[in-house]
Amino acid sequence: MIQGAIRRLSLRGLTIAVLALFLIATVATGFAILAANRVTVARAVDRRIAVVADLVLERDAGEVHLPTAQLLDRIATLSGQRDTGDVGLLLLGADGRRLGGNIAPRFALPMGRSDLRQRDGIIGLSHGRALVRDAGEGRRLAVVAETEPFDSHRATRTLIYLIGFGSIVLIVIGGLTAFSMLVGRRIADQRATVEAIVAGNIRHRVPLTGSGDEFDRQAAAFNHMLDRIAELMEAMRSQANDIAHDLRTPLSRLRGQLARLVEDAGDPAQAERASAALAQCDALLAMFAALLRIAEIEAGHRRAGFAPLDLSALVRDTAAMMIPVAEEAGQSLSITVGVAIPDFVGDRQLLTQALVNLIGNAIKYGGDMIHVSLDAAEEDVVLRIADNGPGIAPEDRARALRRFGRLDAARAPAGGHGLGLPLVAAIARLHRGRLELDDAAPGLVVSMILPRR
Repeated sequence: MIQGAIRRLSLRGLTIAVLALFLIATVATGFAILAANRVTVARAVDRRIAVVADLVLERDAGEVHLPTAQLLDRIATLSGQRDTGDVGLLLLGADGRRLGGNIAPRFALPMGRSDLRQRDGIIGLSHGRALVRDAGEGRRLAVVAETEPFDSHRATRTLIYLIGFGSIVLIVIGGLTAFSMLVGRRIADQRATVEAIVAGNIRHRVPLTGSGDEFDRQAAAFNHMLDRIAELMEAMRSQANDIAHDLRTPLSRLRGQLARLVEDAGDPAQAERASAALAQCDALLAMFAALLRIAEIEAGHRRAGFAPLDLSALVRDTAAMMIPVAEEAGQSLSITVGVAIPDFVGDRQLLTQALVNLIGNAIKYGGDMIHVSLDAAEEDVVLRIADNGPGIAPEDRARALRRFGRLDAARAPAGGHGLGLPLVAAIARLHRGRLELDDAAPGLVVSMILPRR
């Protein structure tokens, strides 16, 4: 359970947790040391005043109780000695009257040991300990001594503790803050690199500081991994592009020959077969064009064409342009642009192509009603194309977004090369967004979610 909680903590949460635990431990240690110091001083003072009380009340052989005069004489003698000169002595009679001594407390002291404060009214004593013993015949002997060697000693000692432990706390807070900022900055560098690569800049790398520390070595290993991935991707992309380029030329020649066959065919059956072959050749050329287009977009080369544009107007005009196409197919196309987004930054041509592809898919595979809408959240804009057709089963949606991910279900009765949605998904990723497929109940809703900035 504890390990799971630690894994769920963020860097900031872990730093705060460590700091909180350290503060609790430091404050508890300070209070424990302060309390132990007070207890030690109090015990030492108790032993001392007990010795003084024994010296005053010590009886000779055969004596039951010492006379008052002898007690007072001993009190006077001890009061003048160097090692007991700071000890307070008081002899009280059976009626509670003061018989002698060098102190006069404001309040009666209880039998046994007790604490003294400045309110007890003993001159020169702010904090101390008292010991009251029976001196016989109803008399009581009180012995007091200071636990603080000078005035305001406790405040001074508390201040020392605050400065000492406070400096430790400040040093640890500063260290944890610096550590958190360092780790946070290095993590932010890696996150920025990942975001740049997801956006299509495969050449972006984590910056190195040159310190050779653990973070630099990890960043170097991360960059080496990215270099290797980039090499593999570039090799695959080059092979695919080379194949597409190499095949386009013979396919173009083949198309030209098929077109001449269609024109020169004298037999209607032969002309029909040539036309079918020409249509298949056109489909192959369109597939290779789409492959090259996706490769170009995923390489990030089209980011140079980004510029501010009015996304609301683009969606409205492009969807309106597709209304006649939908009506010709016997479908109804409606448009709802509920927000103005005049300052969107992106590639106008690619966004137009993405919207045309999505509406074209809805016309080709959807039902008789298509709805295009544009909405905005705090950080994202959402372009949705919904239809009331057969839809795509949840288990098939990931396949529909892959290249050549053609579906054999009712949604794809007319066939296709399976590159339409992957092309739109690549355009969304180029704009740091994503493409999502959901259930329109009935039908399919395709959402292109793009960040506003």
